[in-house]
Amino acid sequence: MRLTTAQALVRFLSRQYTERDGRRTRLIAATWGIFGHGNVAGIGQALLETGRADMPFLQGRNEQAMVHAAVGYARQSGRLSTHAVTTSIGPGATNLVTGAALATINRIPVLLLPGDTFATRPADPVLQQLEARGAGDVSVNDTLRPVSRHFDRITRPEALVPAALEAMRVLTDPVQTGAVTLALPQDVQAEAHDWPEEFFAERVWGVRRPRPDRAELAAAADAVRASARPLVIAGGGIRHSGAGAALAAFAEATGIPVACTQAGKGALPYDHPADVGAIGHTGTAAADGLARRADLVIAAGTRLTDFTTASATLFQDPAVRFVGLNLDPYDAHKLAALPLVADAREGLDALREALSGHRADPGHTAAAREAKARWEQQVDRAYAVTDEDAAPTQAQVLGLLDSLVDDSDVLVNAAGSLPGDLHRLWRARSADQYHVEYGYSCMGYEIPAALGAALAAPDRPVWALVGDGTYLMNPTEIVTAVQEGVPIKVVILDNHGYASIGGLSQSVGAEGFGTAYRYRAGDGAYAGPPLPVDLAANAASLGMAVIRTRTTGDLRKALAEAREADRPTCVYARTRTPDTVSGPPPAQAWWDVPVAETATRAAAVAAREEYDRQAAQRRRHL
Repeated sequence: MRLTTAQALVRFLSRQYTERDGRRTRLIAATWGIFGHGNVAGIGQALLETGRADMPFLQGRNEQAMVHAAVGYARQSGRLSTHAVTTSIGPGATNLVTGAALATINRIPVLLLPGDTFATRPADPVLQQLEARGAGDVSVNDTLRPVSRHFDRITRPEALVPAALEAMRVLTDPVQTGAVTLALPQDVQAEAHDWPEEFFAERVWGVRRPRPDRAELAAAADAVRASARPLVIAGGGIRHSGAGAALAAFAEATGIPVACTQAGKGALPYDHPADVGAIGHTGTAAADGLARRADLVIAAGTRLTDFTTASATLFQDPAVRFVGLNLDPYDAHKLAALPLVADAREGLDALREALSGHRADPGHTAAAREAKARWEQQVDRAYAVTDEDAAPTQAQVLGLLDSLVDDSDVLVNAAGSLPGDLHRLWRARSADQYHVEYGYSCMGYEIPAALGAALAAPDRPVWALVGDGTYLMNPTEIVTAVQEGVPIKVVILDNHGYASIGGLSQSVGAEGFGTAYRYRAGDGAYAGPPLPVDLAANAASLGMAVIRTRTTGDLRKALAEAREADRPTCVYARTRTPDTVSGPPPAQAWWDVPVAETATRAAAVAAREEYDRQAAQRRRHL
């Protein structure tokens, strides 16, 4: 079959499927693109010739945002389906780097197809080409190598066959998955080749569920039986595996309480008797208190990042041990854990069977439930509205949403102070309601990811919760949502700056330097009046329906209206500084951000004293 390389690639991608538990899903459901001289005559022409029925096309506005949208789609699809992203050479390609890093760090599959400079070098240099002296085979696309789980450059048409097959293998491997990059020189894209018809046959990639090794399973079961105060940490692997029911069955059979990471929140619904809420620096008092006293921690599907371990200060029992239930041996061995290398669902089911008849001490289970109940009272206080005519706090905004949504709603967030408040306070009602990207904590993820999630779940209300700083980073895909008629709901919380980093800056002695959106004052600091930026007007100019609010009462009505809207809708609210009555509870565990060891300013000196006190609690788990 004679086709160009680009035509062959698009045809191949349209015939790839995944299968898990007997369910078959199209692997590459659509392609995002922005065209330039590096891909317009190759991939662009191929998409036109192939047609929307075989490969739907989505027109993006920013290359980074297109990757975020693909990631949002893939996460909402349980990593069984994703999108491809095509760009031209030069800045179009390098704009992919942040999105690729986010996908790889969060282990979400996305296929990147950046154009590249000529393989045959008829003109050297071409427009936008990087001349890397001493390395003639290097282009700007090589910036994608360290942030991709697999990278290949297709310098001859016939090289596409093994490269495309390997790309699909990595995308569908639950251990290796992440960003996969196939760099496509623009001349090779347009070059014709005689392709074997077998290359275009429908191909199904099985997504495996490895079961645990018998010896590892026995060791893990022995460790659980020997423990007095066990705790499960549910990470993103629980959700990717669809292991929520297995986790619930394990907790109900054993009585072991379950805490959750950012990626794992929702693995159990908030009202499940075993759920004790978020763990780590943004965790609840219930979960963090249990973690400090735990003598065994079952780390299930988690990477155990510093936010989860409170920078190695959280687990304080001198004899604490860990069981690492994870598909990836790299993660299963962290904190000198007893490894239990397996799919989360298979591993939890096997461990429950191995522990048949065993239950945690009833006093330990009861204490966990009592601690969770006390925490829910704090959530109620943070959510409570006492004055409908006042501007809301951020926690009250979440409370208003909490009173409005059901288990069909999806909340998307990524950066700023919202992830901490959401992790501590949000009452997740379903396994995929809580969509917070915190592996890369990337400002600007929210709006395009909400678009991707809504494309994957078109019958569900999808909310993008953004601060003013995040909105200014990346509002571009509002235009795409309007163009495609995808009714995402964007809630803009305007507090005139980088509130999260402002608070962190205060805590580490940097006094909020450079974090407020204000005019300069007489001393040159950003301490004057707030900038007259009108984000609501900006959203309206991009095509959204906009509802401005001034009071908590306004906001309550606006959120309800937005939820029912059948077009992209923005709710704009200026929030007030949390007070002692309605502010969110403070951090329940530490996070290591180094503080200046020498300083003349009193704030930094005091912050260093507190830092040294906290850092003394760090320990190596060996």
